[in-house]
Amino acid sequence: MKYEEALKRLEKIVSQMENDELDIDTLSEQLKEAQQLIKQCRDRLTKTDEEIKKLLNEEQ
Repeated sequence: MKYEEALKRLEKIVSQMENDELDIDTLSEQLKEAQQLIKQCRDRLTKTDEEIKKLLNEEQ
């Protein structure tokens, strides 16, 4: 899943939580999915940051 897709999915889950659209069973599942999506996004951002720093250091 691309970063943008993961972020949109996270936004949808948060919106559903804020609007009380999830029952207790679904809420638990959505929280688990949200945790995985957050980890995926964080990992992607970290990787991209490292790549950018590497590229900038090569230019110097």
